[in-house]
Amino acid sequence: MAASVRDDLLAAGLAVFDRVGFEAATVAAIRTRARASNGSFFHAFGSKKELAGALFLEVLKHYHAAALAALDPPPDAAQGIAQLIHAHLDWVVSSRREARYLFEISRSEWGEDVRDAQRAQNARLAEGIERWRAPLVARGELLPMPPVMFLSQLIGPAQIFCRAFLSGRDRADPRVEADTLIACAIRALLPPDRIHKQ
Repeated sequence: MAASVRDDLLAAGLAVFDRVGFEAATVAAIRTRARASNGSFFHAFGSKKELAGALFLEVLKHYHAAALAALDPPPDAAQGIAQLIHAHLDWVVSSRREARYLFEISRSEWGEDVRDAQRAQNARLAEGIERWRAPLVARGELLPMPPVMFLSQLIGPAQIFCRAFLSGRDRADPRVEADTLIACAIRALLPPDRIHKQ
């Protein structure tokens, strides 16, 4: 099967899921939007759920790539915090449909194959962040804490604004809060004696 047919089906799935949600989406609607035959669909994907899982992994890969690009080349502690927050906010706004799918629409009951692939992708992201973070912690430029705590302090507050934006509860661009989010993250993640030097 041509990769373009698979890509067309994934793009169509994203559009249909974004418009009507996972439950109401149908294979027929996805096929129609992709201009694909029934045979083409089932050659590429065994079901709507299989397409949705593949789409989830594809979107997750794009999100992770945007985050890791913010750390290349490796910035100092405060710059890295700022660049990661900007990368998160920029990706959510510029890839709104994908972000809605990743954070609002995608399913919690993916099959084990999708969960395994998700864990592998998450591990690659964590490794990339740790390659930047660990030397800074060792030099006393970032506070020592578990990686999950670091990410929750870094992205958690920004994600509150992003979820409100993605759901339509708040129409304001979440990037307008970037400076405040960065200042708060710096206070949470840098040693006190390093903060006044920023």
